[in-house]
Amino acid sequence: MQTSDKVVFISGSARRLGAATACHLHQLGYQIVLHCHHSIDEATTLMNALNDQRKGSVSLVQGDLCEHEQIERIAHAALTAFGRLDGVIHNASSFYPTPMGEITLADWSNLMGSNAMAPLFLSQTLKGELKSRQGTIINMVDIHALRPLSKHTVYCMAKAALVSMTESLALELAPDIRVNAIAPGAIMWPDKEVSEQQKQALLNKVPLQRLGEAADIAKAAAFLLTAPYVTGQVLKVDGGSSLSGSGPF
Repeated sequence: MQTSDKVVFISGSARRLGAATACHLHQLGYQIVLHCHHSIDEATTLMNALNDQRKGSVSLVQGDLCEHEQIERIAHAALTAFGRLDGVIHNASSFYPTPMGEITLADWSNLMGSNAMAPLFLSQTLKGELKSRQGTIINMVDIHALRPLSKHTVYCMAKAALVSMTESLALELAPDIRVNAIAPGAIMWPDKEVSEQQKQALLNKVPLQRLGEAADIAKAAAFLLTAPYVTGQVLKVDGGSSLSGSGPF
């Protein structure tokens, strides 16, 4: 499949899984619209590196997806970067614990905003363009959308909403737009320090007995972008850990 003229917008793509997905899709020939909020230096460095490989193939949009009034501007900037849009990967996500008794409206706005509101309203704004291109939406969810993580109620609620949105929009936007999701398991260690004992305890729950790699998510995204008869699915990329009924954490 020729990808040299196809454009994919990836939210939250300055670092980690978003950046890895951008690099992999770029290698496959896609033109990429990166997005960041705070990580402008990392996003700019990534954009420049990829443009050094293929001149004029990557653009960058900055903005806060938790601010509803910015979403339309971000979507418009992503669309005008190359004059078309064939795929949207909703990768941007806040993740942190919210123990009961300590949950604030700011937590709700941040976690629900980045993980549920932004994907919904970005998709709505870009629906017309994606329909005209027979495009694809990919939502980055989490295996904890179905098997909650203790003390992360708001995050798990937000990801559960995103799973529901995936299935609902797959029905509503068919046959013109395919909508799928990727549910990562233990992929890369968190930025916060994790002890060797904690790492081993996590890996013991993974049938494949290893931590996943960012490339695993990137390859899953590439598959879903080019799978014409797949829609409404949640692809678990978790080394089999969800089979145990507990998830990796």
